[in-house]
Amino acid sequence: MHGLINKSIEAFVKDTYGDDAWRAIGAKADLEDLSFEAMMVYVTPVTTRIVVCATEVLNVDCADFLQNLGTYLVSQPTQQAVRRLLRFGGVNFVDFLYSLDDLHDRARLAVPDLFLPNLELREHTVNQFSLTIRSDLLGFGHVLIGLLTAMADDYGALVMLEYGGSQEGVETIAIALLESAFAAGNRFELGARA
Repeated sequence: MHGLINKSIEAFVKDTYGDDAWRAIGAKADLEDLSFEAMMVYVTPVTTRIVVCATEVLNVDCADFLQNLGTYLVSQPTQQAVRRLLRFGGVNFVDFLYSLDDLHDRARLAVPDLFLPNLELREHTVNQFSLTIRSDLLGFGHVLIGLLTAMADDYGALVMLEYGGSQEGVETIAIALLESAFAAGNRFELGARA
C-alpha cells in the first residue's frame, strides 16, 4: 500500500482525534515508527491493521471511520491536493462521476506507483448510477461514500448514496442524483490553487 494512503489515515486520526489517539493506535498496531513516509510503499496488511486498531482504540464503527476518512480527504484544507485531483474530473457532479473510471490512471500520472482501486460507473437512468469498486483494501467503498458526499457538496449537488455491500472483493455503491444544482458549489479554478 502506498505511503500516501497510510499518511492520510495518520493525518485524519491526528486532526480528528489528536496525537494521543494516534500514539495509542500505533502501540496497538505494533508500528515501529508512528510517522509514515508519504512516498514509501508498505505492505497492505499494515494498512488493514491500522484501520482495525483505530476502530478498536477509538471505539467507532469501521464503516463510519472509513466514511469520515473519505470526507476528510476532500474537505480538510490540508488535503486540497486530493480535492484538486478530483475536481479535474469535470465542471459538474455528473461529469465528475463519469471521470471516476479514469481516476486510477489520473492518480498514477501524479504519483506513478500509487495504485487506487479500479472504479467502474454504470448509468441506470439519467439520475441513477452504480459504482463498482475493486480493491485490495476491503472497505474502500466506505471511503468512497465519504469522498462522494464531500464532492457532491463541493459541486453543490444533492445526492443519496447507499453502500451495496461486498462480494468476493467487489464493493458497490448506489448513487441517486436528486438535484444537480441544489446549492452553490465551492469555487474551483484550474490555474489557481483553490
